[in-house]
Amino acid sequence: MLSFIVRRVFVILLTMLCLSFIVFFFVNLEPNLRKLAIFQTEMRASDQDLENWLQRNGYRDNFFVRFGRWVGVWPKQPVIDPATGQAVPRFRFCSEPAEARFSGVLEGDFGCSTAFRTPVAERLPEALKATGILMFWVMIVLVPVALLIGVLAGMREGSKLDRGLSVASIASTATPEYVSGIIFTVIFASWLKILNGSAATAMTKGFTFTNFTLPVITMAIYGTGYIARMTRASMAEVMTAQYIRTARLKGLSFGAVVVKHALRNALIAPFTVIMLLFPWLLTGVVVVESIFNYKGFGWLLVQAASNNDIDLVLACGLISVILVLLTQLISDIGYAFLNPRIRVS
Repeated sequence: MLSFIVRRVFVILLTMLCLSFIVFFFVNLEPNLRKLAIFQTEMRASDQDLENWLQRNGYRDNFFVRFGRWVGVWPKQPVIDPATGQAVPRFRFCSEPAEARFSGVLEGDFGCSTAFRTPVAERLPEALKATGILMFWVMIVLVPVALLIGVLAGMREGSKLDRGLSVASIASTATPEYVSGIIFTVIFASWLKILNGSAATAMTKGFTFTNFTLPVITMAIYGTGYIARMTRASMAEVMTAQYIRTARLKGLSFGAVVVKHALRNALIAPFTVIMLLFPWLLTGVVVVESIFNYKGFGWLLVQAASNNDIDLVLACGLISVILVLLTQLISDIGYAFLNPRIRVS
């Protein structure tokens, strides 16, 4: 198991490097650099002024050199002020040092947010905390409800309860976040007149029904149906296994058979799906946080992309890649522990 984890960690690091390179390439395409120059100068700046700004701030340097600076394996060079000839920070509002230094992701320096005019390392933790709280309560609501529905439906395959819960699960899965979010907004804002505030106040004025509960419910609805269907299929398959029949013939009650023998094996497949929910939650929070104006990681990513905030987009992309790869690693390890028939080679 230890050698398996070491190999997977090596693969994760290599994958992170490759994906980061791809994201860095697309973020630094010419149209994005031009928009950044316009945003940092003025709308009436000439093409030559924009080009001078890009050259002065190092965006015309070799692509691989710029990637090395972002990673932290190539020293960042100071910007020379053409008026004074003095070395100055690239962005003064981030208090960057005005000298050559190794300062990149490896050193904990994620760059400067041009949209929020602050270091990325100071803006990210607050957003990640808000989204972490949201995702925690989504999982608290989603996982127990989904597992309960799936187990109840799979215990007696083909019954009225099974058909009813299956229909509800399919309807839930067929309702994406942007649909249920808009429906909740219409119901509580237009009809019931109780959605007076927005989720933007959640981190400053406390969590309430209008600014926190609706985003949680919106995200939980879609995932609940998906996990419930997976659990139901796994439970129905386990209930037809030979060892379940043997346990029943020995005189064990139906409840004892389900709890002691069927439940653990039935939860192996849903466990993997639950761990893979975290990457989906990242995409879900982008939609939900934008709808309810909940200022978390998803909202921050949308703002960064809308304002062509290159360093912030790169940081958000790196965080997303790390979360996806780590959850896959945890899923593989947990699957091996839950299923004793699995052997890691």
